[in-house]
Amino acid sequence: MRISIWLIIMKPRELKPNIYSIGAVDWDRRLFDELIPLPDGTSYNAYLVKGSEKTALIDTVDPTMGDVLIKNLNQIDIKDIEYIIANHAEQDHSGSLSQIIDAYPNAKVVATPKCKAILMDLLLIHDNKFLTVDDGATLSLGDKTLEFIYAPWVHWPETMLTYLREDKILFSCDLFGSHMATSDLYVTDETTVYESAKRYYAEIMMPFRATLQKNLEKIKDLEIDTIAPSHGPLHKNPEFIINAYRHWVFDPPENIVVLPYVSMHGSTKAMVDYFVKALTEKGITVKQFNLSNSDIGKLSMALVDASTVVMGVPTTLAGAHPLAFYAAYLVKILRPKLKFISIIGSYSWGGKTVEQLVGLISSLNVEILDTVYCKGFPRIEDFESLYQLAENISKKHQEIGL
Repeated sequence: MRISIWLIIMKPRELKPNIYSIGAVDWDRRLFDELIPLPDGTSYNAYLVKGSEKTALIDTVDPTMGDVLIKNLNQIDIKDIEYIIANHAEQDHSGSLSQIIDAYPNAKVVATPKCKAILMDLLLIHDNKFLTVDDGATLSLGDKTLEFIYAPWVHWPETMLTYLREDKILFSCDLFGSHMATSDLYVTDETTVYESAKRYYAEIMMPFRATLQKNLEKIKDLEIDTIAPSHGPLHKNPEFIINAYRHWVFDPPENIVVLPYVSMHGSTKAMVDYFVKALTEKGITVKQFNLSNSDIGKLSMALVDASTVVMGVPTTLAGAHPLAFYAAYLVKILRPKLKFISIIGSYSWGGKTVEQLVGLISSLNVEILDTVYCKGFPRIEDFESLYQLAENISKKHQEIGL
């Protein structure tokens, strides 16, 4: 008997009776939004909830994987879908929404008013296809009840979470997610998932840390047996990922200096080498990144816990080297819980490197420490200035209790 390859590879998986994971795994994707590296691929998780009276699809998938979602629905033999829950309008969640509406024309798209407006703009879906819900609203499927929880700026303004009361499942959208392709439905290796989830938090969620604090408080009293995010494996141990987020979001920074640098002819590298030794002698953990070959995701992760960033920057054509400028811009937009920033580096005939970078990061709520910028290769007095900067950083860290 011939067996379809789709039945082997793409078979939906049942979380609990009448609740299925029916999304798609993208093993080969290596870039997200043409910006974020995906070293481990990703998944686009969608879920089906069959109540005694009605059926709801929670999110769709990236438009490249729409056929996979349709095949999964066909395998469960779904005749009709009454509701499509749109937790988030970004296309990796909504890109195949029109395809699902065509397949199930009676379905209503359930979304926040803001999500409705964005989906109408992005996908040109007609107004009459929507059912908008308020924060805290519920929707009965018969023997199952969906509760909707607004979670703005996690990480778009229209995002909501969906809580399945009877089964205590939180469909958390991008919150608690991880970009990783895996054949495992649930987390099996917390160490590996922690790394992926921290990268995901750093690159996507960290700019909205203040709002995340409020949203974590909103869900703290929910009884949660399972967290089902939109990317990565599901969590049967919700406290693992919730506690990780609470650490990243609420805890103060640690005794860490992140040192991204670029050196064209060795002068800045000599300063970095000496400076790293001076910091480590004072008991400070240093995370050093050569920007010419570093994984920007790793740099973003290091920023999550750091108290200080020191940029190692040579002057290029009277301004900051483009790689260093990009790193400074990354620090600006990710908005980590830093306390201090400084700049070290070298120049030949002049330029505005320091002024340029200070202007770029001036919107951050950080103290900008004295810079050490030398002409040509560093001399004894330049190394002495670097040592003084290391001492100053150590003192600053001690003053804030590190």
